[in-house]
Amino acid sequence: MSGIMETAERDGSIRHALLNAALEVFTERGYAEAGLTEIAARSGLPVGSLFQHYGGKRGLYLALWEEFREEQERRTAAALAAGRDGGVDDPIALFVAGARAYLEGAWDNRRLALLLVGDDGPAGFDALRRQWDRAWVRRNARLLEVDETRRAGRVRVRVLTTVIGGAARELGDCVDEREVREIVDEVCGILIHLSAPPG
Repeated sequence: MSGIMETAERDGSIRHALLNAALEVFTERGYAEAGLTEIAARSGLPVGSLFQHYGGKRGLYLALWEEFREEQERRTAAALAAGRDGGVDDPIALFVAGARAYLEGAWDNRRLALLLVGDDGPAGFDALRRQWDRAWVRRNARLLEVDETRRAGRVRVRVLTTVIGGAARELGDCVDEREVREIVDEVCGILIHLSAPPG
């Protein structure tokens, strides 16, 4: 049993080293110009480990995206759970709490966030990102209790989700926490205003 745990720990360390090295190289050179030998050299591991664990450059990029996406989903779910545990049942208040958590996560992981919103990813990545964006809009619609059969409701949720995504990109250019807090507060105020159903 301990042999299995040691192997899992070693594999986890290898994966972590490869992902960190890939993030460095991708952010410095862009996806297209990133070289596998440089990623392997920075990780301190042979190129074969990269192929064994990720199958190549595309696999590394997609693993970074998956890591970011899962962390953002964990953050927002925790914020929603904390709000509900605190007695919040207003859909707009919960939505804004989730948006705040998402934006704070984009700041905390800004290098990765900026990499993933760029146009320099592997073939087919834009389609994956659009698929995830559609799922994000659907989750927000459920949270806001919007009737998804009505086009106006769908459009409102898409606009709100786009505001969050655009703000997350802007945070990557911030220079300090004060500026980040100011932007996050401003965006949350905008979301509160835009979330209110018409009429």
